[in-house]
Amino acid sequence: MARPVAGIVCCTRTVGIEPAQAVMNRYVASAMAYADAAALLIPSMPQYMRASDVAGRLDGLLLTGSPSNLDPSAYGEAADDAPGPFDPARDSMTGDLIRAMLDLGRPVFGICRGFQELNVAFGGSLRRDVSEHPDLLKHHAPDEVGFNEMFDHAHDVALTPGGVLAAALGEDRIRVNSVHFQGVSRLGDGLNVEARADDGVVEAFSARVNAAPVLAVQWHPEWRTGENPQSQVFFNVFGRALRGEPLVR
Repeated sequence: MARPVAGIVCCTRTVGIEPAQAVMNRYVASAMAYADAAALLIPSMPQYMRASDVAGRLDGLLLTGSPSNLDPSAYGEAADDAPGPFDPARDSMTGDLIRAMLDLGRPVFGICRGFQELNVAFGGSLRRDVSEHPDLLKHHAPDEVGFNEMFDHAHDVALTPGGVLAAALGEDRIRVNSVHFQGVSRLGDGLNVEARADDGVVEAFSARVNAAPVLAVQWHPEWRTGENPQSQVFFNVFGRALRGEPLVR
């Protein structure tokens, strides 16, 4: 039997001096290995194609993390003091893809920026101070650490009893990496909290729209997935969603 096909959205990046469509290998490899899926990369080039051109050909969608931030105008705020970089083409494409996939009843999963995109798509908003607010945990490592050490920065999250993640993991608390400067301010309509940090910041949510499961996490399960059984579970659940199976066995 053919494996299901996961669409994985691209970012606009610069390679040398040229713009390029890119996804870090770790997202694609983790989806293919632990969701047992084939993958197709979806370019963020809305000037040349519509989300509806490809949505019907996908069994599900994965929205990845990225160095770029969602433009605050997407959630009704001024961009005057908002930190970049921005990727307006990705903002446009992912917004349309989320709607197109959910209209078709196809699952959408998100990681980091993808988590934030889904929150905004459901009418929520973002805050931009989660790494520096004195009353919150430090949700990002100090600037001076190296790239690998950035992903070593971690904290605990409490999983919502009865939620998808709590049931799939069989845990009520897990430790997750934390590599984000932004987070949920207002939770989107219809989203159910799946995990919170000890400072109250929402770290995961879920929903169901037209029978399509939505699941998103603020942390990075694609980072060294082979070394982390709990991260593997996120992609296992994605694989079941792609096949139309119950998310939790």
